[in-house]
Amino acid sequence: MSAPSSKASLLARQWQHGGWLSTLLRPLAALTARVVARKRADYRDGRKTAYRAPVPVVVIGNIYVGGTGKTPMVIATVDALRARGYTPGVVSRGYGVKLGPQARVGQGELAAAQFGDEPALIARATGAPVAVHPRRALAAQALLRAHPQVDVIVSDDGLQHLALARDVEIVVQDQRGVGNGRLLPAGPLREPANRLREVDAVITNIGGPDGHATAPSGPGPRQVSMWLDPDDARQIEGGTRRPLTAFAGQPDVAAAAGIGNPERFFTTLRTQGITLAATLPLPDHHDYATSPFQALAARTILVTSKDAIKCAALHDARLWEVPVRAGFSDPRLFDWLAQALRQRAPRQPS
Repeated sequence: MSAPSSKASLLARQWQHGGWLSTLLRPLAALTARVVARKRADYRDGRKTAYRAPVPVVVIGNIYVGGTGKTPMVIATVDALRARGYTPGVVSRGYGVKLGPQARVGQGELAAAQFGDEPALIARATGAPVAVHPRRALAAQALLRAHPQVDVIVSDDGLQHLALARDVEIVVQDQRGVGNGRLLPAGPLREPANRLREVDAVITNIGGPDGHATAPSGPGPRQVSMWLDPDDARQIEGGTRRPLTAFAGQPDVAAAAGIGNPERFFTTLRTQGITLAATLPLPDHHDYATSPFQALAARTILVTSKDAIKCAALHDARLWEVPVRAGFSDPRLFDWLAQALRQRAPRQPS
């Protein structure tokens, strides 16, 4: 194991369970707490003003740094709102993309290099218009100018981006929960754990339908379990589709993932009966400027949709995308969301 990956593994363990390094970093976590509290107070007390869009805004984010499953939740939310008569649009930061003062707006098949991997995936999966900019208020304004028919905005991430006012806040977490409960860098949290009591819903990504489900909702935020069901695999070079079970029992199958929690993807494949000869965890938002697959001797390499959106230019016939669909323990989740939007911010007339 290389020194950087060993250090990352140590930090991950400390963030989950605590230890000497986490304790050593607690003074820096206290500074984080001070900054977070000051920022929230500025908006609460009117020293800073949030942009209020003329349409309802749903923010889907997390307090745990890194990937917890927000993108599948965004896709499911956009599809569900459309099925309930809305015309949704999406705003996102556009991670890793160079943007000037203007937001970038697009729809359909978008280049990940121009919009970011997650926005490009959301656009491809939903067909909804997407706008990206670090200042999400600018993204929202540009989205509505370019697509005035949009009557609800879904913000991909942005729970901490208080400059964009929101009507509903949804947190997506996974089975790591709040880890050791400490703020960065002593722990994995962007905000204190008690922030979860203030949001409207907490969605817990349990991996698969057999995972440990969350308790039914009581007082406080709506509590819902989410799982990700793999769909048919698609060969990136050529578009051939196969059931994922077709790879079960095959030799020389590898998997790679440049997401926040690569092991979750590898576990999903193994639960489908696939024996992985090798796994390649990559940094979240890996850019694939050059192929990382040269050292893999496998005849088949399975990757996530988030990776696949950037891998077409590699022209590697071994690469197969494994899309996932979100399932939920609460069959009325999106009926609740639509009702909440109607109560809090009436839609503009079409």
